[in-house]
Amino acid sequence: MGEWALKNLQRGAFRGTIYAINPAYEHVGDFRSYASLGELPERPDLVIFALGDQRVEAALDEAIALGVPAAVIMSSLVLDDDANPPLKERVRQKVNAAGMLVCGANGMGFYNVRDRVWACGFDSTGHTPPGNISIISHSGAGMSGVIDCDERLQINFAVSTGNELSVSMDEYLDFVLDLPETRVVGLFIETARNPAGFRAALEKAARRRIPIVALKTGRTASAAELAVSHSGAMAGDDAVYEALFERYGVQRATDQDEWASTLILFAELHPVGNGGLVSLHDSGGERQLLVDLADAAGVPLTELQPETVAALEQLLPPELPAVNPLDAWSRGGEDASEYMARCFAVLTSDPGAALGAVLHDRAPDGEVYQSYLDYLQYARQRSNKPVALVAARQGTGHDPTVISMTHAGYPVLDGVWSFLGGVRALFAYRDFQQRTAEAPPAVNAQTVQTWRQRLRAAGTLDEVAALAMLEDFGIETSKPLLADSAETLAAAAAQLGYPVVLKTAMPGILHKTEHDGVVTNLKDESDLLASYARIASKLGPKALVAPMIRTGSELFLGVKRDPQFGPVILIGFGGILAETIGDVTFALPPFSTHDARRYLDTLKLRPVLDGIRGAEPANIERFCQLAARFSAMVHALRDDIAEFDVNPLIVHTDGAVAVDALAIAAGSKTSG
Repeated sequence: MGEWALKNLQRGAFRGTIYAINPAYEHVGDFRSYASLGELPERPDLVIFALGDQRVEAALDEAIALGVPAAVIMSSLVLDDDANPPLKERVRQKVNAAGMLVCGANGMGFYNVRDRVWACGFDSTGHTPPGNISIISHSGAGMSGVIDCDERLQINFAVSTGNELSVSMDEYLDFVLDLPETRVVGLFIETARNPAGFRAALEKAARRRIPIVALKTGRTASAAELAVSHSGAMAGDDAVYEALFERYGVQRATDQDEWASTLILFAELHPVGNGGLVSLHDSGGERQLLVDLADAAGVPLTELQPETVAALEQLLPPELPAVNPLDAWSRGGEDASEYMARCFAVLTSDPGAALGAVLHDRAPDGEVYQSYLDYLQYARQRSNKPVALVAARQGTGHDPTVISMTHAGYPVLDGVWSFLGGVRALFAYRDFQQRTAEAPPAVNAQTVQTWRQRLRAAGTLDEVAALAMLEDFGIETSKPLLADSAETLAAAAAQLGYPVVLKTAMPGILHKTEHDGVVTNLKDESDLLASYARIASKLGPKALVAPMIRTGSELFLGVKRDPQFGPVILIGFGGILAETIGDVTFALPPFSTHDARRYLDTLKLRPVLDGIRGAEPANIERFCQLAARFSAMVHALRDDIAEFDVNPLIVHTDGAVAVDALAIAAGSKTSG
């Protein structure tokens, strides 16, 4: 590691002074070797520790005593039979007390390519400044496995952050967003160690219109949290990151191939406008496969305009249909390359074409036919649309032609699936930038204060109290009445009018249907009292009665409190569907009515709300208004709410009504 640390500084053309420190040698390579930091003729700005764990602490103490401002620690800081506190914690305390900036520990250092500082102790490929991509990775291999294996990525800055003893991912992100060359940032993220700073950095990226592509691990990890409400049980940690990324336009990759392809597309492509993907093929089978893969990837394929179809029909032989994707290869001939180029130019000139791709396999030995590159340039000159060349199988990112074309704005990529993931991200980021800005609903400060006090005093709000809270924040509810005897129950039902719903209101019974504590559609006093007698004998005398709400679609609003980012809102189909199908989306509060509509539209069952087979359509606009008010309430009480269920919220043609609710205060013993 010490040898490679020196080599990398030289390969990166470091413009300052380099000192080697090793008491066992007079020279290390081309450098005079000093016995210790104290023998150096000047205080260094940065120390790279290429030492075993057993020697790091003493060397660090010396650096701190000399006032060295920064260091790179690549070792894991784990010792056998260590003292208490262990080495890693001792080092953390020392560097933070000294105000030292430390990259690591347990990482692979960093490459500041633009400023020619390669502070890494592992073998590296070449990087030419300036680049246009910044990589910030919790995984060392995740960093080097991308930047050292594909020269199509022009790296400007890359860092393996490791344990983040004193500098966390959000601080690196904030730094690279200020670099004028940064066109896109890649994050390989395990968790945000500074959630507030991370969210602020994502907001800065959105404001600067710099796309971020995240490879987030832990998608399938268990939430590992016992929760009282269904919301708490349904929302795992990954769902919160999905909501965070959605809020700030962060695009998520599924693996490193897709991550790299997406970074290349964002860094090198001509700007992407409105519309979908058009593609040119020389294989009917690969064309059909593209249709299937694009559907699975959620990438829209452009439906060609009549004038485009007519122009293609003038070029194509009669046996080939003028459709997108287009298989234009049939008879070959001397003019085949010119003919294919003209077909691709017509495709990309369609008004609905946002991006054009030539999907042809590579030549033998992984090379690229020049004619394919000619297609790209010809179409780009005539349509001014972004274009790319994609091979069905993996090629090489070290071919000089591939590299030069990619860096000239004509990306040459490999793997249809990873390419489509990148296209999906391009389109999604384009749509993110075009979102309508609308403020969330305002809340009354006195109402917030009142319910903050009640939450802190009660810990858990039962159905009546939780529904009353919703009413105070402008969310219509069924307005149930409490009773503790047959007489008071009958009087309450008479006041409301039949038919009614009867529910147990005994303390501690949070999910009433699971205890057979709910009876619906009671049409008269006789039915009501008979049902009450049965429930009271089994569960206890306290009950509530509410009017029957007209039939409609059952939706669900919920809250789960994330330990890093605070409350996250759940929106989905309610009733038993909330627990069985799990058709739920997640959002960070607060959000607007317009935002709520966007979240709702992502649900699989969303078309049901439009009315199917004679059913009345739901009042979607009203539901979205209530969802936005709910988000504003949760945001205002973000330090006081742990969990909240509104299930079901019945949405019919004329409006939306919350029928049942449960609230758990933050810090309550009953919360997860």
